[in-house]
Amino acid sequence: MTVVIVGGGVAGGNAAATLRDEGYDGPLLILADEPGVPFGRPPLSKTYLRGEEDLSGWFVRKPGWYREREIELRTDDPVVKVDAAGRRVTTRKGESVAFDRLLIASGVRNRGLPVRGADLDGVLSLRTKADCDRIRAAAQPGDRVVLAGMGFIGSEVAASLTQMGVHVTAVFPGTAPLARVLGDEVAAALARVHREHGVELLAGDGVQRFEGSSRIEAVTTTSGLRLECTMAVVAVGVQPNTEFLANSGVAVDNGVLVDELCATNVPGIFACGDVANMAHPLFGRLRVEHYNNAEKQAAAAARSMLSKGAPYDYTFSFWSDQYEQTLEYVGIAHSWERFVVRGRPEVGPFLGFYLEGGALRAAVGLGRGGDPEAESGSELAACRRLIESRAAVDISALSDEKVDLWELVGSLSAG
Repeated sequence: MTVVIVGGGVAGGNAAATLRDEGYDGPLLILADEPGVPFGRPPLSKTYLRGEEDLSGWFVRKPGWYREREIELRTDDPVVKVDAAGRRVTTRKGESVAFDRLLIASGVRNRGLPVRGADLDGVLSLRTKADCDRIRAAAQPGDRVVLAGMGFIGSEVAASLTQMGVHVTAVFPGTAPLARVLGDEVAAALARVHREHGVELLAGDGVQRFEGSSRIEAVTTTSGLRLECTMAVVAVGVQPNTEFLANSGVAVDNGVLVDELCATNVPGIFACGDVANMAHPLFGRLRVEHYNNAEKQAAAAARSMLSKGAPYDYTFSFWSDQYEQTLEYVGIAHSWERFVVRGRPEVGPFLGFYLEGGALRAAVGLGRGGDPEAESGSELAACRRLIESRAAVDISALSDEKVDLWELVGSLSAG
């Protein structure tokens, strides 16, 4: 059996590692777009961007490991076509490669802004190590940078550039950073943190055009403001890399559609990571763009490829570091009926609880909560257990600091 993995990110790398760890010793090929070995991207918007660490600690495996385990890692030669019936893929360099099992871990790419001046020198975005190196090289203390978008990447880049001595003006839709994802109360707390560190937030606005003769000199917003700058960073979201699947027969809808075993509609073809639109037993169909999911779903997909799989039911979690604050989140809530808070978001650390139908669907902690992946101790780990129970939760108990969340977990178990 020959296994081909499309994509050399953290998902592709972890899938390859799991295949070898699970005993698969046949031909294994990774076809990747970026140079270098698979690594985790979180430091690109944080510590690596600020020059505080290199990426070696984020390698899925050390560079020599792939050769030692007889894994062929081809970089700068991504797949451009899949022939599912013929069991072959075609690469950008024109090579046709046969497979018995195919794993699609092609990830996502940044969306651009279709406005005038978007191609000017100094209009940058962040996805790859090379992108990060360009931003870091261009960012000098005292510079003025306009940031378009304040999702997770935008918020982290705003924090990092500010910590590097750069003056950041953020232009974004909505009322506050991450309001669409986290809700108004959490977003207001994040806005307060950014403003306290000197970031100028222009909420409810957008980029009308970038200005400059050859290099960016200013940004004009849709409200008519003109913002002089030495660099602009665009962080307005991503889209899944699925174009190479056109006419392949693999079902695509906001990513590659997979079942609970990470399998597509075509036998022998699987998908995982940011590109996978999965059927989840608790949260329904969704696509998740976070490091923890890419790592864990890759392992699940690899086991499914070896007929050792089990339904992928991971209770999602992610984190975001912004200045001295760490935001931790567990579960998924695209919408909610009630939002309950433990603590005071307007002044300090707090926990927030997202409820639907009386059950806890997600929880967030800013400056408190602990590791959601822990087996005991942390408040967010208790929240994870409550989410997994699917049981109705006493709302007053969630907001009451005197009630230990692990007591709530215990009461559900006893019941």
